[in-house]
Amino acid sequence: MAKIYYDKDCNLKLLDGKVVGIIGYGSQGHAQAQNLRDSGCQVIVAEAKGNQGWKDAQATGFKVLLADEVAKQADIIVMLAPDQLHREIFCQSIEKGLAPGNTLMFSHGFNIHYGQVIPPPDIDVSMIAPKAPGHIMRQLFTQGIGVPAIVAIHQDASGKAKDTALAYAKGIGCSRAGVIETTFAEETETDLFGEQTVLCGGVTSLIKAGFEILVEAGYQPEIAYFEVLHELKLIIDLIYQGGLSYMRYSVSDTAEYGDYTRGLRVIDDMVKDEMRQILAEIQDGTFAKEWILENQAGHPVFNALRRMDKEHPIELVGAELRKMMPWLKGK
Repeated sequence: MAKIYYDKDCNLKLLDGKVVGIIGYGSQGHAQAQNLRDSGCQVIVAEAKGNQGWKDAQATGFKVLLADEVAKQADIIVMLAPDQLHREIFCQSIEKGLAPGNTLMFSHGFNIHYGQVIPPPDIDVSMIAPKAPGHIMRQLFTQGIGVPAIVAIHQDASGKAKDTALAYAKGIGCSRAGVIETTFAEETETDLFGEQTVLCGGVTSLIKAGFEILVEAGYQPEIAYFEVLHELKLIIDLIYQGGLSYMRYSVSDTAEYGDYTRGLRVIDDMVKDEMRQILAEIQDGTFAKEWILENQAGHPVFNALRRMDKEHPIELVGAELRKMMPWLKGK
């Protein structure tokens, strides 16, 4: 069983007298910075000068500096900029400002696990990864609630890396819910696998395939949209609330029987074999290398795929149908 830490296991006083430098004031950055400040921690923020993150951090009362200045002033540097920027930010701005005894923290293990960021040996390297979007974490924190997180230690130069990381977890409110211990490798590989095969890649491909099959068979695109995309939220909400069994309890017997008897025909052994291959590519670094090279080349494949999917018929039909739903906030 996984080791889980709670408030009683975390000593926030370990952050007394320390400056926390948040690198990036985006989804996670704004939430972690504000939660830490409300917990009594001293926080400064690094952003690109003049951009929206810089303005937002200033507007919420933070001292905002360039990353190299934050690295010089902070005892704990938390990398919350987009993953693909970490190597550049670290090499150009962070590395030279690090001092022995500092802590370098992450909320995702990609750049450490795949060697894009190589910290000096005399600092602690750890991870606290909240399992919720930043705005949800911030909202729940203000209500006295926390979201779960995971903790991992890559490098323990001080002998106190885990204690410091757990103190940080308490500062952002995650130990209220529980902090699960893992490793950088496990977090990174399972996170990528989940995104690619289920949460993003698997779900979106399944939705598009179902839509295409119904339209090919002569059904109206609008009806197909509702059946394979719109109603998915109802199912996911039930699963999120009480697991697969609660979803099956909540739907009709017809739907439950179809689930048991037809689902395995869609997600069959061939699909599972492909999922195993995707996991192997994550584990051996094939995917990481591909993504790193894609970023270095200026995202040609990524941009082309993004453009093509925005033009998929299900997106065009959905844009019109969502105009019928005033309760939805347009994005």
